[in-house]
Amino acid sequence: MPIITIKPSGKTVEMPVGASLAAAVIAAGESMVLKCEGKGECDSCHIFVQEGRKSVSKIQRLENERLDAIVGVGSKSRLACQAMIGEEDVVIELLGFSSGL
Repeated sequence: MPIITIKPSGKTVEMPVGASLAAAVIAAGESMVLKCEGKGECDSCHIFVQEGRKSVSKIQRLENERLDAIVGVGSKSRLACQAMIGEEDVVIELLGFSSGL
């Protein structure tokens, strides 16, 4: 199973292929609020995929539209609820969740 590393905490978790990055964050004991209950309709789970981007599912239209509306989006941006884990290890960066922003 792929290992997901979460920055800045450095926590890691093994997750099955096809699980969402949001599920990995929660399984690792990190706090993540899914305001839209994982439907990709908000930006509360916006993360950066630092390594392993090619292993994560491709961005679909709904997620792409949501990302277009978020300030501070970059090429590594994903919505954790919509990004599904592939075969390889992934490193993600949380954006202020641990500090309560």
